[in-house]
Amino acid sequence: MTRKPRVAVIQGGRSSEHEISLASAQSVVEALEGEGYEVVKVEIDREGRWALEASNRLSLSSEAAPQLEAEASNRLSLASEAPGETLPVPASDGAVPATLASVDVVLPILHGPFGEDGTVQGLLELAGVPYVGPGVAASAVCMDKDLFKKVLRDSGVPVARHHAIRLADEIRNPFGYPVFVKPARLGSSVGISKVHSEEELGPAVELARRHDEKVLVEEFVDGIEVECSVLGNLDTPPVASLVGEIVAHAEWYDYAAKYDEGGMDLIVPARIPEESARRVQDLSVQSFVATECEGMARVDCFVRDDGEVVINELNTIPGFTATSVYAKLFEASGIAYPELLDRLVQLALGRHERRARLQY
Repeated sequence: MTRKPRVAVIQGGRSSEHEISLASAQSVVEALEGEGYEVVKVEIDREGRWALEASNRLSLSSEAAPQLEAEASNRLSLASEAPGETLPVPASDGAVPATLASVDVVLPILHGPFGEDGTVQGLLELAGVPYVGPGVAASAVCMDKDLFKKVLRDSGVPVARHHAIRLADEIRNPFGYPVFVKPARLGSSVGISKVHSEEELGPAVELARRHDEKVLVEEFVDGIEVECSVLGNLDTPPVASLVGEIVAHAEWYDYAAKYDEGGMDLIVPARIPEESARRVQDLSVQSFVATECEGMARVDCFVRDDGEVVINELNTIPGFTATSVYAKLFEASGIAYPELLDRLVQLALGRHERRARLQY
């Protein structure tokens, strides 16, 4: 029987979405182990320190350790130590870098800055280890909602109007009210305000600046909020899931609506015209390709009353429990959670093999 790939799941992280990452990672680990994968967990704490769980150290301390390290060296075509063993990872010992050098693929289940923004992806590129999800540039662009919208506009994909406020800029709103004010590079609705008047604008910008030096003012889009999951690499056409409708039990889809039990309902398929659903799927794949994403992404959109579809943002590492929107949309589309993880692992390995043939 063919051996399943060895997988390292990276969880936690320094961002405000630390706890969400832990929940996602736990679900991923249980599903992978249920399918026969050998899994090690690497946790990044709030201060940025990396550590292995004690039970994971057997992959380095057991009799199999020399074989694992030899396989890693062969896979990376190195004459000496694997590059992962010398990575500048803030850890208490060398176990974490050596583990990253000896697994077949890494699943970074991290949300927000220092994980979803290209930083960890760059680290894994230096290690020469395959990893699930978009690469460095795609991760960085999609995390920065200002840059993301500019890329999509230039690619002919409709997005909501926005105005970026940097540190030295005047605080202003060119769109009228209401508007949304948000940190440019954060997720899970952290630091976001729905602003109804000029008096609320300054405090909303101040709140957003607690999380990021660049703040966005976005026009309010009156429409049905929908989401679509995308799966694939750039060498084959990515596939889009069925479209799901988000019904938040609040004024808007804030942090509590996303993560509190009963905070929202996901309706699949979305209660929108079939033509609009196809448009959501088409634009989701276009956004995925335009930003050069690979592996996975969840695309958040609005459908206006006239049927026009507006892309809101793209999440390169969406929430990943079995009941998270990304997985539920694909489950409704006929791809169960374990199969979805299988496909993501294979996509990561395929991309790594493809890119290894490039000459630098």
